[in-house]
Amino acid sequence: MGKPLPTVRPDHSAAKNGHGHGDGPTGIVQGDSLELIQAVPSESVHLILSDIPYGIGADHWDVLHRNTNSAYLGRSPAQRLAGAVFQRRRKPINGWSAADRRIPQEYGQWCASWASQWYRVLKPGASALVFAGRRLAHRCACALEDAGFCVKDNLAWLRDQAPHRAQRLSLIYQRRGQQQACAQWQGWRVGNLRPTYEPVLWFVKPYKVGGTIADNVLNHGVGAYCQDAFLNYINAPDNVLRVGLPTAEAGLHPTQKPLRLLEALIALTTCEGQLVLDPFAGSGSTLVAAQRLARRHLGFEAQAEYVAICKRRLGELGLSS
Repeated sequence: MGKPLPTVRPDHSAAKNGHGHGDGPTGIVQGDSLELIQAVPSESVHLILSDIPYGIGADHWDVLHRNTNSAYLGRSPAQRLAGAVFQRRRKPINGWSAADRRIPQEYGQWCASWASQWYRVLKPGASALVFAGRRLAHRCACALEDAGFCVKDNLAWLRDQAPHRAQRLSLIYQRRGQQQACAQWQGWRVGNLRPTYEPVLWFVKPYKVGGTIADNVLNHGVGAYCQDAFLNYINAPDNVLRVGLPTAEAGLHPTQKPLRLLEALIALTTCEGQLVLDPFAGSGSTLVAAQRLARRHLGFEAQAEYVAICKRRLGELGLSS
């Protein structure tokens, strides 16, 4: 079973609605999410909001497959010259081997390893909002759907800045001394278009048979969404979210998300005093956003360096960590 979860003083803001709990787990816990979540009581969580590993090799913790391709996470001489935009190679080179092609299936298996626990801890009608990479988001969606979740929507987060990692094909040929090919393939690139969009998958745990969403809200405090609160952060009740990451916030984690965006999603789906869980907490942005909105927060993070950052951020707000 998982490690004991931390507890703190009661949060009396929970008394403002009938479905928060003024006493319970809160804070950041270092350890394996798959183990720690087993200690979370069933149907105790009002929202899971998490920026899960995308399985695309953003760092060593983002390698979620058994492939030992020696080129993975490396950099070519040309990529090193390009600077920080090419920190690591995230795709195989020299063709896709059978092991390379198994990466999506293995990522789906990893998602399935925790999806049923997410389902167990959420209250009926509660949401799970998941930042997932464009390449493998469908595997995450299938895993959660197989665990019992319903897919509610697929939101689009539009970033105001994004690195463009598309190498010019003509330069590759030029370095090889293939001048005819260099001239022929001017304007062509190797890589992707600028990734200004990231999906946010919105799942809900089905509410009980024989009732309605309105009944579920009265019984469990979740199931509807608060459009008025959402509009404090987003200009329109749309599923396209245009929120930038302020420079003052950036630099804490390679996949960091804006506090304003996280606050918008928390305000959309929960009330004060309710419990927000982030099983892959990173530098703690979800927990900081939740506490700023008077929600209880619980996060799991395996990397000690990010746990320390999370504790510092919560401490700066004068909060329990």
